[in-house]
Amino acid sequence: MKIKKLETFMANAGQRNYLFVRLTTDTGVTGIGEATLEWQERAVEVLVNEWVASRIIGKDPFDIEHVVGGMIRDQYQGGSTVMTAISSVEIAMWDIIGKVTGQPVYRLIGGQAKRELNAYANGWYGGCESPRDFAARARQVAAGGYRALKFDPFSTAWKQLDPAEEDHAVAVVEAVADAIGPDMGMLIEVHGRLGVSDAVRFIDRLDGLRILWCEEPVAPESAELLREVKDRCRLPISSGERLYTHADFARLINLRAVDVVQMDVAHCGGIAMAKKIASMAAAQDIGISPHCSVGPVAFAAALHVAWSTPNMLLLESFAEFDVDWRNDLVNGWNPLSNGRLALPEAPGLGIELDEPAISAHPYRPLAFPSLWDTTWRDEFTGTAKLAPVR
Repeated sequence: MKIKKLETFMANAGQRNYLFVRLTTDTGVTGIGEATLEWQERAVEVLVNEWVASRIIGKDPFDIEHVVGGMIRDQYQGGSTVMTAISSVEIAMWDIIGKVTGQPVYRLIGGQAKRELNAYANGWYGGCESPRDFAARARQVAAGGYRALKFDPFSTAWKQLDPAEEDHAVAVVEAVADAIGPDMGMLIEVHGRLGVSDAVRFIDRLDGLRILWCEEPVAPESAELLREVKDRCRLPISSGERLYTHADFARLINLRAVDVVQMDVAHCGGIAMAKKIASMAAAQDIGISPHCSVGPVAFAAALHVAWSTPNMLLLESFAEFDVDWRNDLVNGWNPLSNGRLALPEAPGLGIELDEPAISAHPYRPLAFPSLWDTTWRDEFTGTAKLAPVR
């Protein structure tokens, strides 16, 4: 069996454009992947259709270590764009393998390693500004059955927090805590906004609240700065979504710079690489929580990794706070119910692309907002499913 064709499909999803990939073998078996990368989708699409296609056509989809390892070796310059392109076809190869063997992917990469798997909500706070706004919306999320939610309480902070913005961010977190109660956890998204001293001071002000972890408090590419924040704070620290190579994750983990590793399956090299990173983290008693802020195919891939990985914690989900047409883009099953994730049963990833639905939502240039623009939260598109905050 050989791969004979590679296709790409682009669909707008509000603030993102989802880029999907489909491989077809000479026996007619297809496998899908996702190559979404915020505001860089066109660049990734070119790489997938030119360089990646030239490296994968004619190859056996079972030869993941050889084919994908060769691409990672030969891409030379590295970075998010090419690693996302490579990750997309790696995921599609696993989808093919699952279909050929008649098994869901998670059973091929370790089997069921957890009794249950919970999601945490993200993307729910579009349009929120005041602590009262955040609290009102958080109550709605809690009513949906989630046991944890993540949010960025800042506006446009960069390196140094002025006292007013710091007080406002703390007030937002405290308001959400009061709204959801002590049984639900919070994950604080910092988006790498702060310098070390400001990050430590802010995080220390949250001590005593049910904070599961603080994500990317400082520049994520600097493991040394992350380690300094971790050493100086009592609350757990997480990072990893903006790392792309095995060596970068090894450095992050060996320095014990975080308590939670957040590789993105759609960016770090794919499913097999995510499992390798998880294994390195387990050796240091570090948990994982894959970053998953894009489309339904990337979410499905992360789900299979999550179910099969013992040191897995919570899985990020935008699924219920995305555009209304998100689930129309794929056919298959919706694994999320009341904040809990179901075990996949169908062979492969368990979903297929819906081409007419994808065509109905054409690409929109530069859809992704700047996180340092005061209107960035307004671009969250799933808020139509929740009551207005005011």
